[in-house]
Amino acid sequence: MHSTVTAAGRTRTFTVIGEPDGPEDRALVLVFHGSKQNGETHRRFTGGALNRLATDGQAVVVYLDGYRGNWNDARAESFFPARLEQVDDVAFARAVVDAVRRFHRIDAHRMIGVGYSNGGQMVFRLIHDAPDLLAGAVIVAATMPDRAGFLGPFSETSEHPIPVTLVAGTADRIVPYEGGRFAWWARALFKVGGVALSAPATASYFAHRNGITATPTTRMLPTSPSTRRPRMEETTYREPGHPPVTLYTVHGGGHTIPGAKPAPVVLGRTGADPAIEDMIRDVIGALKLPA
Repeated sequence: MHSTVTAAGRTRTFTVIGEPDGPEDRALVLVFHGSKQNGETHRRFTGGALNRLATDGQAVVVYLDGYRGNWNDARAESFFPARLEQVDDVAFARAVVDAVRRFHRIDAHRMIGVGYSNGGQMVFRLIHDAPDLLAGAVIVAATMPDRAGFLGPFSETSEHPIPVTLVAGTADRIVPYEGGRFAWWARALFKVGGVALSAPATASYFAHRNGITATPTTRMLPTSPSTRRPRMEETTYREPGHPPVTLYTVHGGGHTIPGAKPAPVVLGRTGADPAIEDMIRDVIGALKLPA
């Protein structure tokens, strides 16, 4: 269902997947696309994988449309129209949540932000600037800006810790796994700059923010030889009483979303196991566990 909402004086659009009537404990999954996409192109980009969460009754899935293909995230050195025109995407996210809650049965305490690339940066912003909004997050192909390059409250602790899952490819040419600055061509193409943390440092940041002091555990995940997909490694920060943080490292993976549908070759190789929808299911499951 394609819908509109007014947020901060602008008419914005989004698409809702899921029947109004359904289990009362359904999660609400807010999907934030990457640069130069919109909700529909992102849905096709993933082969409609997230729609399965609605089909099986686990969630209502909402694809939000950015402003002229981008989100006004919290990176200090962003220069695309959403930043230049100071589009209030935090207000947009809140307005979408309010609109969906009026017509769909969901659990208001189980809202999950899912973001890819620029959309992942938008989820970083929501975690910090609207901590009451999200109960969990899955972020793909995005790493945290460093303290100097982050406009939000870069914080070592949080009164609203949430489970966070991160996905990063070691051969991502757009968002370097080891952090640092974008390549010159990426800065010019996507109109962003600044210094980013590495993927492991991003995971460590969120683990520390969640109050986790235990040493993370790491394991290589099994994969089918027939898929010829990159091998994935799971690093988990877990401690009783604290929401977990998980980093999936896609060895040889590019700027891609793990799943059945490979990304275009220009973006690099795509991991397959676990797929993005299964990662989201794990976060939904974590919200059912006692704190």
